[in-house]
Amino acid sequence: MSGRHIHDFKNVSAVLQVASPPPKPLLVFDGDCNFCRRWIRRWRKTTGELVDYLPFQDPQVGKRFPEVPRECFEQAVQLIEADGRVYAGAEAVLRTLACSKRWPLWVYRKAPGARFVAEHAYRFVAKHRGSFSKLS
Repeated sequence: MSGRHIHDFKNVSAVLQVASPPPKPLLVFDGDCNFCRRWIRRWRKTTGELVDYLPFQDPQVGKRFPEVPRECFEQAVQLIEADGRVYAGAEAVLRTLACSKRWPLWVYRKAPGARFVAEHAYRFVAKHRGSFSKLS
């Protein structure tokens, strides 16, 4: 598969590929979201220097990756790989964390129904970030 489908929370649209990929994986997240910032701090501890993180509100994001519509950044985290492929939502998270724990990504990709459950869980949490922020 050459890239992850970008979700609009209703249906799946085209696969994205950026023309000028970053030198290492870059996870783009909502920097205005307390829930998101909290999880990014945790994931940085896990990934160390293997992954870069940048809020989509940073002006360089739109300039560097014009192929990714702003709506995609607003709806889900986006992992932009060094080969230019873009992954969104649960798959982006699992690919980001795969540098330390590969089995969750394997389950996501191979176990029947795992992708469906993970993406729906991601969307549910994304829509209720305020409430989940209080819980976490």
